[in-house]
Amino acid sequence: MEEPVSKNKSELWTLSIKDLFYKYLRYLPLILLCVLVAMGGAFLYLRYATQIYSANALMIIQNDQKQANTDKVEDILLGSNKTQNIQNEMEILRSRPLMERVVNKLDLSFSATQHGKIKDLNVYRQTPFAIRAISINDSTHVFRFVILYTDTDKLTVNGQPVSYNEAFKTSNGMFELSKTGNSAAGQEYEVTWSPVTNVAGSLVSSISILPKAANSGILNIAMLSSSPILARDVVNTLMKEYSLMNIEQNNFSTDQMLNFINSRLVILNKELDSAQQKLLVYQQENDLVDIDAQLSGYFQNVNEGDRAILTEQTRLGIADLIGKSLSSPENQYQGLVVPSSLGLEDPVLNEMVGRYNTVQLERKTLLESNTPAGNPAVKLAESQVENLRATILENIRNIKTSYEKTIGTLQRNTGKNQANLKDLPYKIKRFIELKKPVDIKLELVKQLEGKREETAIARSSTVSSSRVIQDADNGIPVKPNRTTVQIIALLIGLGLPAMFIFIKELLNDKVSSRNDIERITGAPVVGEVGHSFSDEVLVVTRTSRSMVAEQFRIIRSNLQYIIGKVEKPVIMATSSFSGEGKSFVSTNMGAAMAVTGKKTVILEFDIRKPKVLAGLKMTRSAGISNFLVGKEKLENLIVPVTGVENLYVLPCGPIPPNPAELLLDPQVDVMFAYLKEHYDVVIIDTAPVGMVSDAITLGKYADCTLYLVRQGYTYKKQIALIDELYTQKKLPAVSIVVNDVKMKSGYGYYGYGRYGYGYGYGNSYYEETAPVTFFQKLRRAIGLGKAPKTNK
Repeated sequence: MEEPVSKNKSELWTLSIKDLFYKYLRYLPLILLCVLVAMGGAFLYLRYATQIYSANALMIIQNDQKQANTDKVEDILLGSNKTQNIQNEMEILRSRPLMERVVNKLDLSFSATQHGKIKDLNVYRQTPFAIRAISINDSTHVFRFVILYTDTDKLTVNGQPVSYNEAFKTSNGMFELSKTGNSAAGQEYEVTWSPVTNVAGSLVSSISILPKAANSGILNIAMLSSSPILARDVVNTLMKEYSLMNIEQNNFSTDQMLNFINSRLVILNKELDSAQQKLLVYQQENDLVDIDAQLSGYFQNVNEGDRAILTEQTRLGIADLIGKSLSSPENQYQGLVVPSSLGLEDPVLNEMVGRYNTVQLERKTLLESNTPAGNPAVKLAESQVENLRATILENIRNIKTSYEKTIGTLQRNTGKNQANLKDLPYKIKRFIELKKPVDIKLELVKQLEGKREETAIARSSTVSSSRVIQDADNGIPVKPNRTTVQIIALLIGLGLPAMFIFIKELLNDKVSSRNDIERITGAPVVGEVGHSFSDEVLVVTRTSRSMVAEQFRIIRSNLQYIIGKVEKPVIMATSSFSGEGKSFVSTNMGAAMAVTGKKTVILEFDIRKPKVLAGLKMTRSAGISNFLVGKEKLENLIVPVTGVENLYVLPCGPIPPNPAELLLDPQVDVMFAYLKEHYDVVIIDTAPVGMVSDAITLGKYADCTLYLVRQGYTYKKQIALIDELYTQKKLPAVSIVVNDVKMKSGYGYYGYGRYGYGYGYGNSYYEETAPVTFFQKLRRAIGLGKAPKTNK
């Protein structure tokens, strides 16, 4: 025999794809049902779900970046950075204030829903009526009212009859309905009024704004709504309102600039008037009109005055010379002529001097002609000379007086001009100080007035920085997407049962497949016993050809490799705990041996809980316990099994109070010696080794051990006990029999997919079948079905 080897983790048998397929194939009815339900749910959802439409439009945001502006005033008032950030513009398009403008423009505070039998419809712009709010009592709360058409032209609002174009009052305010179309009788609409901020907030959440491409100014604006018309109107109005807001924003900046300029001009004009008034008063006080001209005039006046004084002084000297000449006594009758006026521009004086010289020449002529001095002609001439001389002297005195006055006037004027020339630099300095603020303010006024005209022209030509490339049209349905919903339904139909199966398998701590055993222990599996649907425990007879009977025959054949050449083997059947089918397997293994002609005896050694006789429907009688206490002979205790030749049973007898100690009695050796001498095969149905030590005690009498593992009943952790018993040889030649293998898709091939002999319900090869409906299969697939009978 081979040396038993314990399984370690590196040697655990690994499931193949085929094994997994067959393992989970038994859940196929559940999976198909889940897929069918999910696809049906998807069909109903697609049939009755509210359609969601998407309206798309394209808008370009133009970059307003300009060359460097040299106008400092515009830089200060309007800002020097004209570049628009696309991300900022996207946020503005998503902003609530802009959406509130859209709501007000489209009057979206009112929304209407048409009630249907299964679902409600958003009937934006499709109602047979239009509603107008005359007054609202509380504009911060949402309110609703129901409009019901009792006839094609008659309707009620919250049960109150109303007429078109007539105001009606509710608890929420005054309203008016106008007719826009016809409606069938019985049609019901629900009208909801919401504050503008609430509507704008809900619309913002349904708007999607994305750039068409990276670093692109083209934006794709989309909106999802249950009304395609609403989606189209909101998107188009949003772009228009954005353009208008952009223009208003630009104009707002321009208006700010104009207001600033106008306010500054008012202030500057006042300051300019004040500065000009001070300058004017100073000019008037200091006789400053044209400083350059005045300065030149002062210099010219001084020079001319000096020349005039010199001229007048020269003339005064000439006049004085003439006067001295006429006043000299020795010159009175010398016959000397008086020089001319020598430039004195006085015609009277010149005439008198001329006559004076003429009379002198006449007198001189008379005297030179030897006319006596006393001659009347000479006397007359002398008299005329004297008179003329006196007259000339008087005239010269008057001329000198006149010249002296003129010289004095000229000297005063020259002195005044010289004084003005001395004071003029100080006056010019003060004049410049007063004129400087006037010039500055005049320049500012001029610049601001020019900028005001430029700004006014620019305002009249303001355009938006955005342009609509493509308007939104009626939206296209995007939700629910038929393909997506069906795929999701299919995934749910597959995923839910897969999750259920996974969790079920994960939480399952009981043996469900041969792999569960072989992963833990190296003990050989000698065979599997399927679930028996028979009401009898004894299923193996000479004529039986049922599935379970054939499986016991296979185990009988496989035991030849376990027992080897032992002529009269002793086979012990045990398990981890009660209920795993030891008595069932022991009984039928005994029958399988007996039908081959071997005299076989079954020992009912599960002293605490004997079941062999009960399973064979035999009356309880004295047995092993009676023999061990010496009250009965062994040959009188063995009972033949009716209906099966060569099969006998040694009953347990009365249950003793000390079963474990009783098994240590020397009579046990005597009993086994007798049985081996008189019987070909001895089968020991002993107590569970996981609960009591009876099997360990009886193991020394056995040639091999059939360790029972029941599918869906034995815990996986108990397989470790089998491995310990197998590797440490606490029991002889341990081999495993898997009991109560139920027909489940995925086990097939004797329930474990390891052998080529398949069995199942509906297979005509075996005579024993049980009718199983689809729902029974489904219940068993999900672990809810119960077998008619268990292999206990």
